[in-house]
Amino acid sequence: MDSSLKKSSSQGPEPQWRRLRGYAFDPGLSQQFDTAGMNEIVFRVPWEQLEPGPVGEYVAVIDHDPASNAFYDPVDLNDGLLVGADGLDPDEGNPWFHQQFVYAVTMTTIRNFEKALGRRVLWMVRDTKQPHGKWELFVRQLRVYPHAFRGANAYYSPAKKALLFGYFPASAAAAGAQLPGGLVFTCLSHDIVAHETAHALLDATLPKYLSASNRDLLAFHEAFADIVALFQHFSFPEVLYHQIAQTRGDLASQSLLGQLAQQFGQATGLHGGLREAIGRINDATGKWEQLDPDPAAYATVDEPHERGALLVAAVFDAYLAIYRSRVADLIRLATGGSGVLREGALPPDLTNRLTREAAKTAQHVLGMCIRALDYCPPVDLTFGDYLRAIITADIDLVPDDKHHYRVAFIEAFRQWGIYPPELRTLSEGSLRWPRGEEQDELARDAIEFLAGELRPLADNIRFRIDRKQQFELLRGVQEKIHEILRAKDRRDILGNLEVVTGLVLDPGKKVDGITMSNGTPSFEVHSVRPVRRRGPNGEEINHVVLGITQRRLLEIAGEKLEMPGGCTLILDLDTLVLRYAIRKPIDDPKREAGFRQWMGEDPTAAALAGLDEPIAHLHLQV
Repeated sequence: MDSSLKKSSSQGPEPQWRRLRGYAFDPGLSQQFDTAGMNEIVFRVPWEQLEPGPVGEYVAVIDHDPASNAFYDPVDLNDGLLVGADGLDPDEGNPWFHQQFVYAVTMTTIRNFEKALGRRVLWMVRDTKQPHGKWELFVRQLRVYPHAFRGANAYYSPAKKALLFGYFPASAAAAGAQLPGGLVFTCLSHDIVAHETAHALLDATLPKYLSASNRDLLAFHEAFADIVALFQHFSFPEVLYHQIAQTRGDLASQSLLGQLAQQFGQATGLHGGLREAIGRINDATGKWEQLDPDPAAYATVDEPHERGALLVAAVFDAYLAIYRSRVADLIRLATGGSGVLREGALPPDLTNRLTREAAKTAQHVLGMCIRALDYCPPVDLTFGDYLRAIITADIDLVPDDKHHYRVAFIEAFRQWGIYPPELRTLSEGSLRWPRGEEQDELARDAIEFLAGELRPLADNIRFRIDRKQQFELLRGVQEKIHEILRAKDRRDILGNLEVVTGLVLDPGKKVDGITMSNGTPSFEVHSVRPVRRRGPNGEEINHVVLGITQRRLLEIAGEKLEMPGGCTLILDLDTLVLRYAIRKPIDDPKREAGFRQWMGEDPTAAALAGLDEPIAHLHLQV
């Protein structure tokens, strides 16, 4: 770490939080009388020593505007006047405020991830020109460019490990408070900044998800980023209180909380937000209408944003069901048991209690959605797989589901037609991933040996070593596991672990198109993720998550396309057993047939599969 980012020994104790002013949504709501009072909020981000930029441990804001050939001076958030004033005042025309705002929202999003996952975020890039086992290179900071280009777009670049935000003139048909022809800065939208940061965080956790190997993957990237942006709205008390009061506690009615990127949508001639989770403006009537679940849509909608909106809607519906259940007793008390609120404004005390329950529920739902990433397969995710991951992760952390969160998710997904088609029932027991108990004796020995090698990992990570040191430690573990699984006498050492994992390890097994290395099927241990979490009743999880992938090159429509396979292994470091083996077998004929059909039918999937900037191209399709 740069020594300038370390605390001087002569300084007193550092504050816990840095307070920075900004927008809860975007500048447009500060220009409307009804919402001006709640739109300007103060973000609380973990305190760290910053260089001008701001540049910290996770993020480096670089304000280069190529279109104007300008470098804006970097803001110094350590300036005593700014620290005492909670940063700069919100100001659309001040580049320093733009820098402050992107830093505040990006760090807020990163903090939510680290809190849910129970570990620190590590950025990395791949360079296959490096020696095998050294392909992943540590990147200390995610670069953030507030004024990267002129255009109505913003995107995460996996190649540059950067967030790039555009700016553009609003259309002549701009709606709402947006000035027709006035400049719109995407870096000043909380939703857009949080959305792009979530893309980067998802890529850091599951890097193979930017490959469009099925119709759900790119849609999942968009949906997950929207879910993160949506539920971060609920962490702002001023916003939540305002919207609870306005909707009289009915969050299923039209409100700002279910909308994304309002200013962007209005500036490009749309009604309301760019995307909405619970309802939309009817183009014919100009009125807002609540969306009803359409169980047929999942089978027919392919465009990634529209398909992703189905997943967002299912998660939001689950949230609404949980919220209504948690506040039902408050409503009964406030109505003398009738459940029907009287006309007029809600009493302030009731509004405060509803606000607290709405915020707590949103925090729980967002945490469930993020934690589920550790229970997803490393490749080829479907929305049904994600439901199974949510249910399994929650059972592990919260065995006693007294508020029926899992039932709410299952019901909402079913109503939107989203579920794993191979299951006979949608019970929690069926949706939970199968336990990793089908190994033979040799495979169990192999797992016990692997877990024993990994047991010191969680303890080492607990002590707050430098993030680069942590990265190097994890990469060394990846190499060790790779060598164990490449043992020459696999059957004698690994037993039926090949069957359990869905990997092809036996050099004598012929699989069309599988890539080989020194005469044996190649595979990659591309992630080792330690997990140490504590549930609400003190339950502790001490696991390590391994992501192992393989690939086949299949000829489809005259092109060689890469079909991925692999597994996520979740090992219990306390008992040295395999809890789950979440598989996408590389030699599964059904998967191969589905991959061939998808790649042959959809030109977008094949086109995006080889691009360096898939998110940029995906966002241009909006």
